[in-house]
Amino acid sequence: MDQVARQRSAREAVARGEWVDAYALLTESGPGTSLEPEDLERLALAAHMTGHGQESEDAWTRAHHAWLSRGEVPRAVRCVFWLAIGLVLGGQWARSTGWVARARRLLAAEAPGQVEEGYLLAVEGLRASLADEAETARTTCERVLEYATRFQDPELAGFALVGVGESLVRLGRPAEGVRLLDEAMVAVTAGEVSPVITGLAYCAVISACHEIFDLRRAREWTERLSAWCADQQEVVPYRGVCMIHRVEILRLNGDWNAALDEAEHACRWLLAQPALQSPDAAFYQIGEVHRLRGEYAAAERAYLEAGRLGHPAEPGLALLLLATGETGAAERAVGTALDALGEDAQSRCRLLPAYVEIMLAAGRTEQARAAASELRAAAGALPGPLLSALAGHAEGAVLLAQRESGRAQAVLAPAAAAFRALGMPYEAARARLLIGLACREAGDEVTARLEFGAATDAFRELGAAPDVLRTEGLARRAAGHTAGLLTARELEVLRHVAAGESNRAVAKDLRLSEKTVARHLSNIFGKLGVTSRSAATAYAHTHRLV
Repeated sequence: MDQVARQRSAREAVARGEWVDAYALLTESGPGTSLEPEDLERLALAAHMTGHGQESEDAWTRAHHAWLSRGEVPRAVRCVFWLAIGLVLGGQWARSTGWVARARRLLAAEAPGQVEEGYLLAVEGLRASLADEAETARTTCERVLEYATRFQDPELAGFALVGVGESLVRLGRPAEGVRLLDEAMVAVTAGEVSPVITGLAYCAVISACHEIFDLRRAREWTERLSAWCADQQEVVPYRGVCMIHRVEILRLNGDWNAALDEAEHACRWLLAQPALQSPDAAFYQIGEVHRLRGEYAAAERAYLEAGRLGHPAEPGLALLLLATGETGAAERAVGTALDALGEDAQSRCRLLPAYVEIMLAAGRTEQARAAASELRAAAGALPGPLLSALAGHAEGAVLLAQRESGRAQAVLAPAAAAFRALGMPYEAARARLLIGLACREAGDEVTARLEFGAATDAFRELGAAPDVLRTEGLARRAAGHTAGLLTARELEVLRHVAAGESNRAVAKDLRLSEKTVARHLSNIFGKLGVTSRSAATAYAHTHRLV
């Protein structure tokens, strides 16, 4: 293929989003090969989309100089914008500042008031956003939007709207922010912006939705991002974000097998792209699935790996400690994590549901009540039903611990309905379990057993083995014995002990240490109000726990 045909094919490949083919066609094949400035820009874009960061930077630099040599200063400055964006995303902020300063000097020699001034401001807005300087990002991106409006530039407008919307979400104005983000995505989904801006917009919008617990929007935009990535030939940027958010949504939807497969694939893929993104969040999601299934050793390994790579291990690790009977350690871990967040309301909301559960298990009802109240207050300030449902579940658990069964049912029923509407079967089943306990406390054993049965069926379908054990035990228990509930692991230990097994035999069967078995027995004795193995065995048989 001669050079002219090669470049024509490359241009067609770029237009179709065939980035690997475009990159191969545009890469210089030998001495004497040269590209027009427009083709250098296409090479830079193809290199970026296929994960060749240095090659993209080099191509933008060459395009910049090529345009300058032709006296096309605005086109040269536009190349600086794309070059600086890549540098900012790569953490090379000093170099990006230098390039922007150079571009401003070049523009100053031209006629003032060009749209490229807005593009250079946009680089500053992105840098402020990544530095968590939300107010600076907002005001800067609002100035960018003025340029975009004046020059009727849809690409710049899309970039600016995302920046302003994301900043408003972070500034505690989520309703305003979401409206702007939705408006920005109109241009994105209509194909009015470049692939780079498209990818950045998807990532920003999905992240903002997760920050404010807007699961419906996060699910919708994640699906659109997945489809967009699939349409781009072997695109590298944005795919990691797409994978991890998809994993979380699959887990929340109850498709745990698919979530685990996708998470493991994301880990392998991201480990092969070390400069792109850490797989820490993917490891955390692996830990979540294993914990919910009762695969505790695998869950612990995944949480620890996520923590090693920089992802917070809580609340998952604390909930794992609770599930394995280490209530005191769970209490300390989740308390430390919550204290470290200070007054960061949105981050605290990710820990508060687990904090309530652990405090109730530890018998600290007052701390749990305060945390549930904080969660409810936060839910009132954010749009979307997810946080409200989480707050209702936490409040219901606290009210149940306080033996206020009527009030508990009143807040748990809408929480369960919201979880079902959001497509969250595990959370809905947990809420129905609490409704069953509240009905039993009120003397309505018929409804209680119906709720227990529905919860058990859901847990069994999901593969939530610990929850199946616990719920089945509750369904067999006589009315009036809802206090001092055993964890799934404690029930397992009790059943083995009631069968006459020694601590050593129990440890072998459950793959635990004898010390851990002894600790579980101590917890069991305390919760059941007994002092010996024989008394615990009698209790288990009397209350049909075995």
